[in-house]
Amino acid sequence: MNKNRKVLVTGADGFIGSHLTEMLVRKGYEVNAFCLYNSFGLKGWLDFVAPEIKNNINYIFGDIRNYDSISKAVKSNNFVFHLAALIGIPYSYTSPSSYVDTNIKGTLNVLEACRKFDIEKLIHTSTSETYGSAQYVPINEEHPLVAQSPYAATKIAADQLALSFFKSFNTPVSILRPFNTYGPRQSCRAVIPSIILQILEKKEFISLGSLMPTRDFNYVSDTCEAFEKICISNKTTGQILNAASEYEISIADTVKEISKIMNSKISIISDQKRLRPDKSEVNRLFGDSSRLQELSNWKPKYKGLDGFREGIKKTIDWFINNRNNTLYSDNNFSL
Repeated sequence: MNKNRKVLVTGADGFIGSHLTEMLVRKGYEVNAFCLYNSFGLKGWLDFVAPEIKNNINYIFGDIRNYDSISKAVKSNNFVFHLAALIGIPYSYTSPSSYVDTNIKGTLNVLEACRKFDIEKLIHTSTSETYGSAQYVPINEEHPLVAQSPYAATKIAADQLALSFFKSFNTPVSILRPFNTYGPRQSCRAVIPSIILQILEKKEFISLGSLMPTRDFNYVSDTCEAFEKICISNKTTGQILNAASEYEISIADTVKEISKIMNSKISIISDQKRLRPDKSEVNRLFGDSSRLQELSNWKPKYKGLDGFREGIKKTIDWFINNRNNTLYSDNNFSL
């Protein structure tokens, strides 16, 4: 791809968005980073990237819930990576209307803007949570969609909106459905950072929710590579594509792997505040990414138990740095 191609990343200030923005800059793209407007001019995690990256990003402040805001940002770009969303499942129980406004109405605004300005491709971000608990494994893109949380319901709706624009208006949309992404900068509302941070705090007892669910964890650089591979492939338009490491591990075994690497002996307490409602817990996620691999030549680098361990080591190394871990408080696990 020509390095002069212009791309917009919505949600660039977030966990995955900041990594994607950083990767695209390093690969020579002209990157416009759409960050949530705030009176302090804060750019989220992009405030913490290396100066040579930070200084090569064009920052745009706005809100995807406002059409004028996102429309001005989309104009003149070749490609749009749409990652802006509310993603915390616990907060979706408290404020589902916020998720409707951001995840559904916000996505509609992005779609309308991409249609208006004839964007070459929009890569819309979905989530493996749209599948609910696995009815069969590995989960491919034909698996039924089951909303087990208000968050998942809004993501299903956003996905369907994106597909409807492809079918109704021929808007060039691709949908990336990552399984559980982890890595540096992730919020401590997620289980892996929560475990690491509690061990760093020298806690004898670690508070977690259910230990039985299994997950297919994707290291963040693999997820970011999937975004770019979909963007540059001429076979992915109109497609829903899973990005999965194709390795399944329980939360209990994830704790064991992290504690081994950190050389820590711990006990686990089941914290009622961290448990999802019974019918809302997604008990099993184990993905099939063969379609993505076939259509884009993407392959996960952090695959299997060895790949998971390598990704966990890199994540731990980042969190061990005091400059990084002091930004967190595990008490805010739900955010």
